[in-house]
Amino acid sequence: MDEFFDPRSVAVLGASNDPAKWGFWLAAGALTGAERRRVFLVNARATSIQGERTWARLRDLPEVPELLVVSIPGTAVAGVVTEALDLGVRAFLIISTRVPQAEELAEAITAAGARLIGPGSLGLVDSANELLLAWGHFTPGSLAVVTQSGQLGSEIATLSARSGLGISRFASIGGQSDVRAAEILDSLVDDPDTSQVALYLESFTGGTALVAAMQRLRAAGKPTMILTTGASNAGQRLARSHTGSLTSAIDAVDAACRKAGAIRLASPSEIVELAGFFASSWLPGGRRVGIVSDSGGQGAIAADIAELHGLTVDPVAEPVRARVEALLPEAGHIENPVDLDGAGEADLGIYVRVVRELLADERVDAVVLSGYFGCYGENTPELLEAELAEVEELGRAAREHRKPLLVHSMSADSQAVSDMWARAVPCYRSIDTTMRVLSRAAFYSSHAGRIAEAFELSGTVTPWGRGYSAARETIISAGVEVPRAVTVAEGDDLAEAVGAAELTPPFVLKAGWPAHKTEVGGIALGLRDVAALEAAHTDMVSRLGAGEYIVEEMDGRDHVVEILVGGRQDENFGPIVMVGAGGTETELYNDTRLELAPVSRAEAHDMLTQLTCYRLLQGWRGRPAADVESLVDVVVSVSRLIAANNEIAEVEINPVRVAESGAIAVDALVLTATGDDAEATGEDAEASGEGAASTAAAPVHRTNDVSEEMRA
Repeated sequence: MDEFFDPRSVAVLGASNDPAKWGFWLAAGALTGAERRRVFLVNARATSIQGERTWARLRDLPEVPELLVVSIPGTAVAGVVTEALDLGVRAFLIISTRVPQAEELAEAITAAGARLIGPGSLGLVDSANELLLAWGHFTPGSLAVVTQSGQLGSEIATLSARSGLGISRFASIGGQSDVRAAEILDSLVDDPDTSQVALYLESFTGGTALVAAMQRLRAAGKPTMILTTGASNAGQRLARSHTGSLTSAIDAVDAACRKAGAIRLASPSEIVELAGFFASSWLPGGRRVGIVSDSGGQGAIAADIAELHGLTVDPVAEPVRARVEALLPEAGHIENPVDLDGAGEADLGIYVRVVRELLADERVDAVVLSGYFGCYGENTPELLEAELAEVEELGRAAREHRKPLLVHSMSADSQAVSDMWARAVPCYRSIDTTMRVLSRAAFYSSHAGRIAEAFELSGTVTPWGRGYSAARETIISAGVEVPRAVTVAEGDDLAEAVGAAELTPPFVLKAGWPAHKTEVGGIALGLRDVAALEAAHTDMVSRLGAGEYIVEEMDGRDHVVEILVGGRQDENFGPIVMVGAGGTETELYNDTRLELAPVSRAEAHDMLTQLTCYRLLQGWRGRPAADVESLVDVVVSVSRLIAANNEIAEVEINPVRVAESGAIAVDALVLTATGDDAEATGEDAEASGEGAASTAAAPVHRTNDVSEEMRA
């Protein structure tokens, strides 16, 4: 990426003397780096721009520029690009918008071996390399901004400058017609001037490369903070499985963040707030916070907001409580929060002494000081020197214990507030911001990302046909346990088929082709004998038509919890696996968790613990606990199946019935990328039964001893 962020020469096509035009700012910015690189300003109508010589045409330049910046009307861009490619230009930054046939233009550039950022870019900045090719002013700093929305990226840069953080690099990448976000992220891994990254994307095309780049940033100690827009519901409305309808693009982005060790935030201000913390403090070791406040009211509100953000406010250790009580003999509440009860007004040193005690407590991961501190010198100048001395001591205490110490101050920008930032004590204007930042930092600290292990995947499994029978055989090959069953077709003797398969009642009868059997009356439960089975079969055929039907032994165990386990191929991030509350009310509860596949046993277990219905698995109101480990086996098996086989677009098991004695999958759906699995109705339903075997399953291509591998 040096041709974009540190070119040996740059030409600005469309340079201008008019401050209201992009060409003015691009020319002025390029000239700030004139001592580092050769700068050429191209304008056919002016002999000089901002006091510098101009050239009328690209071919008049004394050399071929390494980077060409284009800021002219969109209709003229194609001709200029053709000329530049003929001259040998190999890097283009196109600011112009409304460029006709932009995709074809990008293809022409890449076909010539050149690179492109734009069209529609709002520019590039590299502070250390004195590169300024954007509108406005950028304060040098440590935050890199990579964005599809130039204006939103500019907002982040502006907020960063106001906070004192500043910008190391800025890249407005537009529609990613050639250079993609992942490439720029990779270039930041070894950039010595970048300590953290803000990323705004509207499209996650090539998501696997993005995840890999963010993993490398995390390994380099550089947090990546992501903004994105909300997901459309259109794709969910078209989904044929619960796995598709219950998950959105945002869910996949969040799963990608967890895998990469990145964090998704909600607004530019949240990015800058958290970036300030990352730049100046230590990561918390957990979510336990100790609170010190000037008043009981402030402490109580701080505790409430902390818990709203998922932090815990536990009592401090007894020895710590006793030492704090000795420091505050007049105070009324020595627990957590610690109420100073105005003691700071009599002795500024009390803040540091109490904070030190909480930082020393092994039960506390971070300390928040909330209230008037930071205002003393601002409101009473005679106290400024003493307050600044205490600020220095607070910074020393945080460094000694290597724990986060955050301050919520009633002052916005006093000298004490500035000094706290300079001494690794992040200071915020509101207690809500303070606790939100700490909560985000704790999340980031606990999600360090995961490198995919060299899992023994299931290998390619080709579903042999449509419907439930094929789905059953597919998940069996992946190591998932199912009830004993037999497939029957028109004309088969049910008693004979059931007897040959040695099935025992009660039975379940299922139509083999509907994706959601309950909705069409394609399932009959609790059939106590063959006579009941025959009656149900006759009724079902009369309503749904001839086709493939499956008779299964019914799972009659008590205290069963129904769970959905599914997987699909995400268009951006590849294979994903999902767990959720199962059964016919799956969409009603919308209790799900998603991760990029494959997952380890530990990750599968963590997915389950995130579900609200997980408490049912642990044993609810005296019921026996379910065999969670057998359910973990299913999640891992499905994750490996979807990760190993690109022919499978979606796989869903709903429900997996989990009891004390283990997990059994009693319904499954497999959709392939070819579309051969489409839900059969009408004429398709009749066709689906014609080639079905009556009592033996058709062959499935599978690896040897797959089930044993899955459980190893």
